[in-house]
Amino acid sequence: MKKKALITGITGQDGSYLAEFLLKKNYIVHGIKRKSSSFNTSRIDHIFENPKYKSKFFLHYGDLTDSDSIFRIINKVRPNEIYNLGAQSHVGVSFETPLYTAEVSGLGSLRILEIIRFLKLKTKFYQATTSELFGERGKRSKFNEKSEFNPKSPYGVSKLFSHFITKIYRESYGIYASSGILFNHESPRRGETFVTRKITMFLAKYIHTGKGILSLGNIYAQRDWGHAKDYVEMQWRILQQKKPDDYVISTDNTHSVKDFINLACRILNIKLVWSGKGLKEKGYEIKKNNKRKKFIKIDKKYFRPLDINYLRGDSTKAKKILKYKPKYNFKDLVSEMLESDIKSQKEQIFR
Repeated sequence: MKKKALITGITGQDGSYLAEFLLKKNYIVHGIKRKSSSFNTSRIDHIFENPKYKSKFFLHYGDLTDSDSIFRIINKVRPNEIYNLGAQSHVGVSFETPLYTAEVSGLGSLRILEIIRFLKLKTKFYQATTSELFGERGKRSKFNEKSEFNPKSPYGVSKLFSHFITKIYRESYGIYASSGILFNHESPRRGETFVTRKITMFLAKYIHTGKGILSLGNIYAQRDWGHAKDYVEMQWRILQQKKPDDYVISTDNTHSVKDFINLACRILNIKLVWSGKGLKEKGYEIKKNNKRKKFIKIDKKYFRPLDINYLRGDSTKAKKILKYKPKYNFKDLVSEMLESDIKSQKEQIFR
């Protein structure tokens, strides 16, 4: 009998890649999407509209803040595996919507776990958590499953709750419940408000028009950036283990936002130089006549009230137990994102 998987957040970056991955594994995939006044299914339309998945891919309206809708879906589907990827996942936004972030990213996990317990299901549960759990401990520090947690945002705190409630239900009720502590992971499907995608979208348009200013916040923040495709495979592998457990998934390397910009410009043959410090720092393109053209600036409105300057993972446990080996490096990631956004930009121009 084919396995059934239920994915919350299926319309997001990770959810869409995971759906593709599981369908290739011959799963029947069910996804939960929120009812919205605007279309929000662009990442999964190619799956939903594919005739060969007509009897393998199903969408249900639901919301992680609504226990009744989640109960109805889980009770109907009775999945073998649940992947809880749904969240308000933008760190900056969580400062503006802390209550909503807590409801979705924190209590949403509890709602699912309590339904599994109440229905006495044998369902395996995966909880997506984040490197934002760790906060900051200084440069060259690497975080693993035993590292101390010290979140610095409402988003990080909500995910800390989801991480611990997953552990509590595992230990208290014998539910197969595991967490993946995922460091930053990007792709061409990354949300447009996230800094990496903001950069690649801007540059894709800039090389065609030569116009515009890219406004950014803390370009010296360093993150451990991987590819979403590598990470969703590990989400699946986590639920294939004999015993539930928690795993850090990371590349074990860091790059700053500025590193990301510099590499992207080199790939596109944009001659970039920086000038100034702090809020006065700017990025200039050196034109053929050696004149400088400003196209990057720092804007204080993009700084978070409380930020983490350095995050680096230690995925030793995942490499040993899950046989984790990333297929993408940092340059591969940046190149793929640029290529995708340049293609989209060309399609818009010639539409």
